Amino acid sequence: MTRVWKWNRPVTVREVLEDLQQERSIAYTTVMTVLDNLHQKGWVRREAEGRAYRYEAVSTRAAYAAALMNDAWSQSDNPAAALVAFFGMMSEEQRQSLRDAVRIVQGPETPAPAEPPDTRRVTGTDTPGTDTGTSDTATDTTPHTGGGADTGPDTRTDTRPDTGQENPGSAREPGGR
Repeated sequence: MTRVWKWNRPVTVREVLEDLQQERSIAYTTVMTVLDNLHQKGWVRREAEGRAYRYEAVSTRAAYAAALMNDAWSQSDNPAAALVAFFGMMSEEQRQSLRDAVRIVQGPETPAPAEPPDTRRVTGTDTPGTDTGTSDTATDTTPHTGGGADTGPDTRTDTRPDTGQENPGSAREPGGR
């Protein structure tokens, strides 16, 4: 099959024989028997050409390898463990080829949806990330007196409508805002 895949065209027994004989001694009948067996197994198709046949691969080498891997994987009693073991045997180059193949199969990547902005606002508590549910928009730069370690200016804002009256205090902090 290697020669048939390599040449990627219909080949005769004689062509395969002559190529193999460059590496070792082999009989015409041996090559003819192997190609006939491959035909009977469905790996090659053949067309008569005079008194000989021309043999052509039914599928590509890559498709054949994929079918072998799929067959082996599907026969496993634990397919996930079989894949992990298989990936563990791969070289870094093979793993990169696998990543490339997965990207091709999955198609173009769609960007991950952006996370919504954090719209929580600090509302006078000393616990970071805690929100009491009120929304403030006017900036207040008075020192924070909530009893915590934070002694920096309070940058809370107030969105309540201005009624012209002073706010006598807040239940959240002693002494008002």
